[in-house]
Amino acid sequence: MSNNEDRFSQALKEILAGGFTRTIISVILGFLVGALFMIGSNPEFIESLGYFFSRPADALGAAWSVVNEGYGALFKGAIYNGDADTFVKAIKPMTETLRLGAPLILAGLGLGLTFRVGLFNIGGTGQLITGLIFAVFVATRMELPFFLHLPLAIIAAVVGATLLGALVGFLKARTGAHEVILTIMFNYIMLYFFTFLMRDPALLQEQAATGNPKADPAAETALLPLLLGDEFKLHWGIILAIVAVFVFWWLMERSTIGFRLRMVGYNPDAARAAGINVERTYVLAMGLSAAFVGLAAANQALGTQFGLTPSAHANIGFDAITVALLGGSNAPGILLAGLLFGAFKAGSPSMQVLGVSPEVLGIVQGAIVLFIAAPPLIRAMFRLPKPQTTNVLGEIRDRIFRKGGAK
Repeated sequence: MSNNEDRFSQALKEILAGGFTRTIISVILGFLVGALFMIGSNPEFIESLGYFFSRPADALGAAWSVVNEGYGALFKGAIYNGDADTFVKAIKPMTETLRLGAPLILAGLGLGLTFRVGLFNIGGTGQLITGLIFAVFVATRMELPFFLHLPLAIIAAVVGATLLGALVGFLKARTGAHEVILTIMFNYIMLYFFTFLMRDPALLQEQAATGNPKADPAAETALLPLLLGDEFKLHWGIILAIVAVFVFWWLMERSTIGFRLRMVGYNPDAARAAGINVERTYVLAMGLSAAFVGLAAANQALGTQFGLTPSAHANIGFDAITVALLGGSNAPGILLAGLLFGAFKAGSPSMQVLGVSPEVLGIVQGAIVLFIAAPPLIRAMFRLPKPQTTNVLGEIRDRIFRKGGAK
């Protein structure tokens, strides 16, 4: 491993080793940064600055008003709308948060897995699009009963994404190519390939291509069923995400495969000395990572009755990086981080209605990532202790000694 790669791996480990306290502080600071932008762009606040020293209460009142209304609108649009005239309308924001958070959780699990192995997979977009291609083909070109069509479409999405992820791992293992470069390039390749397929009537679109490219809608037998009836858009995608969280937890924390993945992530040289094939582990890690992203692709492709467009990936692949980092690449953290960012997506329209720019939430997200990715800064500001060293090193040492003793 080169010095640059070693420093990169150490930095990634420190970012992911952050405790619950540092994560909460980063989220709070992110919201404070967003509040500052809301205040600074408010016309009433700017006007009150002209006579701030004579009437400071006007400026403070305007600042409090814009922040209270902005984040209040976020709560009403993402959690609970107390002004709604029916219970269904009141809880609908929460169901939208769950619906929009599900693919973020699934993709976040995938990217978080590679982070635990010391890899930096930023190819979630390309892997998700590959899963979309496979899922759309099965959902639109096959006629099967529901109990076969839906599972087959989900499996197709997982297989498609896994193939691309495993290819990246294979190229890294055999040629030494950096996974960051590989995944970036595959993002562009698969995005334009997806658009190309939509423009060809013989492939994904039966009708002649006119205007914006669009895929055929999935057959009804391949759609994820609605979870709470026709009054809500929430479908079984959230159930898929919750199941995936438990699978990820068991895989990384309780299985032999997860132990090997964590060993390689902590110290590839020590893992190799323990008898683990590091190169093969890279291929496995990238494949498993992409499999979770493939579930996010199935959620996108099979969760709507309308044909997909090239923007169906909805930047989930990139947002999932933030979710994985904020969640510390562990199952419970990614679940909560995915729901938080799902809330941002669900509440953004409500903020826009009040005249608050929805880009503020993008600033909040970026600020959270900035603080998460700067652990020494947070520790220095709030005098937090350094994270404890993980016990994986001791597990590796014990494995090496057991292997030597067996000889």
